[in-house]
Amino acid sequence: MNRRRSLLISVAAAVMAALLVYGVYVLQVNQVELQQTVQVVVPRDFIRAGQFIRDDMVELIPIQIGSYTDDMVTRLGDVVDQESMIPLGTNEPILRWKVNRYHLLPNEGQATFQIPKEYVLTISNGIRAGDHVRLYVSGADGSSRRLFDNREITVASVKSSANVEVDNPKNSNLLSKVEGDEGKMYTSRLEANGAIDQINLNLTENEWLQIDQQCSGKKARLVIAFSSSSILTDK
Repeated sequence: MNRRRSLLISVAAAVMAALLVYGVYVLQVNQVELQQTVQVVVPRDFIRAGQFIRDDMVELIPIQIGSYTDDMVTRLGDVVDQESMIPLGTNEPILRWKVNRYHLLPNEGQATFQIPKEYVLTISNGIRAGDHVRLYVSGADGSSRRLFDNREITVASVKSSANVEVDNPKNSNLLSKVEGDEGKMYTSRLEANGAIDQINLNLTENEWLQIDQQCSGKKARLVIAFSSSSILTDK
């Protein structure tokens, strides 16, 4: 009887020891998994909302894989040349929804200005929010020139003559029928053949003052032309 009891105790002790070893193993495996890291993109310094993100403004840092979520960005190329939708904190993992490739907000040093109708001579049809445009000034004496040292300007928003806001080409109903960015841009413009009544541009204060000085009193009027660089940057 004592021998059987001793055997049962030995078996129970062996089972408990095995369970203890297995438990320690599971804890060690979980600890190792927690210690594994993944590289995520973070700002080097604080980034304000509406800033154009350059490659020197962000970097990759390791975080524990247990803290990683699918909406974190893991490649620098996914945020460089995009725009911050909200402020981004230093060393805070950048989430995909916090950046946008359509640069609709004014950058640092800019503001959004609505161009008065009386300042405008012509506007290219089919311009969308986020497009780049070139500004020319046409004088009463027949002279004309391009403004701002050939820099292209970002369109913040436009409205048609029916007072309907024209969306970004990404939202076009026909886009599912074509392949490639250039094809999508072309197709979206087939839907935007109405006259543009109002246009808002992201400008610096000096740029706006230059436009106002040129066009107030009907000294000259603006020609706002769509730029092909909008196709190249809309990727």
